[in-house]
Amino acid sequence: MRSFFPLTFSVLSMAGLLLIALGTGGIKPCVAAFGGDQFGDHQDKQRRTFFSVFYLCINGGSLLSTIITPILRAQDCGIHSKSKCYSLAFGVPAALMAVSLVVFIMGSGMYYKTKPEGNIMLKVSKCIGFAIKNRYRHRSRKYPKKEHWMDWAEEKYDKLLIAQIKIALRVLLLYIPLPMFWTLFDQKGSRWTLQATTMDGNFGSIVIQPDQMQTINPILILTLVPIMESLVYPLIKKCGLNFTPLKKMTVGMILAALAFVCAAVIQLQIDKTLPVFPSASQSQLKFLNMGNTPITVQFPENQLNLAAAQASEEYFKFESDQITVLIGNPPVSKSVSLTKGQRQTLLIPSAINDEWQLASDLIYKPQEGNNEIRFINGMSTPVTVSSAAGHYGEIEPLHYSNYSEIKNGRATFTLQSGSQSCEYSKDFGFGGSYTFFIPSTLTFGPNCQESITESVDIKPNSVHMALQIPQYFLITAGEVMFSVTGLEFSYSQAPSNMKSVLQAGWLLTNAFGNFIVLIVAEIAKLPKQWTEYILFASLLVAVSIIFSIMASFYTYIDPTAIEAEFKKKIHDDEDDEDDKKKELQKSKEMEKRDSVSSDDEDKKYVQTSM
Repeated sequence: MRSFFPLTFSVLSMAGLLLIALGTGGIKPCVAAFGGDQFGDHQDKQRRTFFSVFYLCINGGSLLSTIITPILRAQDCGIHSKSKCYSLAFGVPAALMAVSLVVFIMGSGMYYKTKPEGNIMLKVSKCIGFAIKNRYRHRSRKYPKKEHWMDWAEEKYDKLLIAQIKIALRVLLLYIPLPMFWTLFDQKGSRWTLQATTMDGNFGSIVIQPDQMQTINPILILTLVPIMESLVYPLIKKCGLNFTPLKKMTVGMILAALAFVCAAVIQLQIDKTLPVFPSASQSQLKFLNMGNTPITVQFPENQLNLAAAQASEEYFKFESDQITVLIGNPPVSKSVSLTKGQRQTLLIPSAINDEWQLASDLIYKPQEGNNEIRFINGMSTPVTVSSAAGHYGEIEPLHYSNYSEIKNGRATFTLQSGSQSCEYSKDFGFGGSYTFFIPSTLTFGPNCQESITESVDIKPNSVHMALQIPQYFLITAGEVMFSVTGLEFSYSQAPSNMKSVLQAGWLLTNAFGNFIVLIVAEIAKLPKQWTEYILFASLLVAVSIIFSIMASFYTYIDPTAIEAEFKKKIHDDEDDEDDKKKELQKSKEMEKRDSVSSDDEDKKYVQTSM
């Protein structure tokens, strides 16, 4: 029974993802094409504005969901026990989606709807397949060449359909390099967020969490789209520059590459602040004086003076797994066994001959910008430590607690021993690790704050998150020039019966982009994150050059005019065919009439002769 529920939840989760995938696949390709269909052929400017506003609305929704959903999730809900309210976080968007569907259906009569023409994808696939097979059957040189390989389908399919497929294939060919843009763009929600976890999000009165930095993207979209449409593009046009859609997309790709160069520069600065953890053949050790008097610690090639209740500020590296430590005057010798690949703290008691302890320290940077803390009890009585964030348990004399995670901001800890208690407060940054030592001389009361010793095991993040703003600005500007333009270009260059097909092809480039991230990262396996950023930026620059060359050979067309011309030609051919049929019929009637007239004359002649 216990294994039944997790399995059921897993199946339901997968079913939910499948439904979202099906729904997204149905909505996304059609909604942009449906919106574009509401404008006539003479409303090109209004159609371009629609695609900008459409993209604006998408990012407006994204911004609201990024802000509101975490607030809903943070609420406590439940019948028997309280926990984070994921049901509310999922339920509210579902309810809003239902309301939006009702509103959309209510306004259905106000929209222009093109007549469905069956499964166009199946028809196009069959036509392309027949053209390829027919071309293969006529591969011999004795057959005359066709102007285009799709012309081999003329034996079976309508010329208009073949012309429409040719138009669509020209656009789809341009899509081949485009996934590389999405390869970089989609990393703002993964690698850039991970980068933010190693940065300081304190903006004074506002503290930004690493995953909240993503809200900069929709905020900038809401700002840049109207600026681009009403100021930048008209200004470029006034300068006499022909800033075509494909040129806009190329510039957008270059801007995305520059964003990753910025990310690489910032990563270099972050790497300088990250701790250097021991390799598999090394160990690192720091020392904590738990006594009430200063001591001198001697160990291989080093000597250290430690004040009472103080820890060394740095870790010392050792290649050997066994070291000898001398303490005091006259010195007392102790042999210490170290663990390779680990960081440890040697707890030196006030009585040198008492048992020495080795406490294992963190060998990783705290995740998601959180902090890790622990307490060491140097008193002769047990101490209980608690805070609003959690309970750290009872710590026995001369022992230490496990590391516990705590978020950034101010935290107050309550220390209690028997009937005595006191409070200790500290402001935490992002990504630090701390050890708090409770000395034997601690006096409970309002002044115990000064007695507790703080040791920084891993320094908090020092590179500010604000440095990520330029890279977000560049990639958002690139998105506006690439994605908004690409949506409009895909619609304007698509045949009338393939608007959704090309929109689906456009969205498919996004899907392929996510696969490329996995493939490149797995093949490259670069040890430093900044080198990976440079690699992706270099690949996008190379792809943008290829795309610009392909774009230079592309001729912009008006699919509606071409279709009208083909229909007129077909209509004229049909009229010519009808005229030929009429002339043939007329000729036959004339011949029949002449034949009848000749027979009548022969009959008259015979009668006269008789």
